[in-house]
Amino acid sequence: MNAYFRLMRLDKPVGIYLLLYPTLWALFLAESGLPALKLLLIFVLGVVLMRSAGCVINDYADRKIDKLVKRTQDRPITTGEISPKKALFLFFSLLILAFLLVLMTNGLTIQLAMVAALLAILYPFTKRWTHLPQFVLGCAFAMSVPMAFAATLGNVPSNAWWIFLATVVWTVIYDTMYAMADREEDLKIGVKSSAILFAKYDIIIIGGLQICLLLILMKISTVFNLGIFYDIALILSALLMVFHQTLIKNREKNACFQAFLHNQYIGISVLLGVIFSVSFNQGVI
Repeated sequence: MNAYFRLMRLDKPVGIYLLLYPTLWALFLAESGLPALKLLLIFVLGVVLMRSAGCVINDYADRKIDKLVKRTQDRPITTGEISPKKALFLFFSLLILAFLLVLMTNGLTIQLAMVAALLAILYPFTKRWTHLPQFVLGCAFAMSVPMAFAATLGNVPSNAWWIFLATVVWTVIYDTMYAMADREEDLKIGVKSSAILFAKYDIIIIGGLQICLLLILMKISTVFNLGIFYDIALILSALLMVFHQTLIKNREKNACFQAFLHNQYIGISVLLGVIFSVSFNQGVI
């Protein structure tokens, strides 16, 4: 059982947080307040299931190349603790459970969930043919945003796509930091990534993407009429981005990985800004 726990990366929940926070941003902004308990439960459980499924299919796709990377050579499929066939069975079981959850919403949300599932399946294989698998991952993660609006409102308003865009850009930022930690080994085995594509300009490009993310988050403030609490969250997020730049400046593996992990605090900062802002607008605080 411990091997399956590790295969789903439940022992490393940071990926759950990075997917969960944009989902919660969308739920609170779609409702302009506290989301319905039913939707909260559906989406939180859905995030856990889909992130777990994503990890399983990723390890299945990478079961041969994981042997060549020190950080991944102890993964359960690679070590033989779990067979590829059993891993696929687990993957489809998780997908079915997630689909049963989304059946409790509406037709549009179900359609969007199908797109999200296809992107989740596609992502692990994209590193073979494009240097931007991080963009595909960002789109997969960001699909929770229109799903949240569809489940809440029955439609996806145009302003929801600003949150979608913010999620994509943020994912490319932190997953490029993650890829920087593996760049040398990825080059040896022929795996592609944004860190390899950006090469010596990686830190500059990440900085530019961080500025873009802040501008998009500011636009979200305007279109959703958020206030001072959200502005404080953006200031804190900007300071966190500066700190992440200091971590990756020497391109040291462990520091780049720590920068990736630390991005979760941007997610929680923005979420708290959204919650306090919509609560203030409703007169709750």
